[in-house]
Amino acid sequence: MLLAEAATATASRFHTFDVFMILFTVLIATGVIRLLRAPQKNKFAIAFGVVSLLVFLISDYAMVKYWLS
Repeated sequence: MLLAEAATATASRFHTFDVFMILFTVLIATGVIRLLRAPQKNKFAIAFGVVSLLVFLISDYAMVKYWLS
C-alpha cells in the first residue's frame, strides 16, 4: 500500500537552485539601477547588465511557469 502511494506521488518542482536564480536576478537589477543613477554613465556596463537582466528574467519566468504547471 505504501509503495503504491509513493509511486503516485508527484515529485517537487521546486529546487534549491531556484532561490539562487531569484537572488541573482535581484542582484543584477540592483546593479543596473545603480549604473543608471550614476553621474558618469558606463554604456558598456549598462548594456551588459540589461542583457544579463533580460536573460535572468526570462529564465525566472520559465522557472515559475514550470512551478505552476
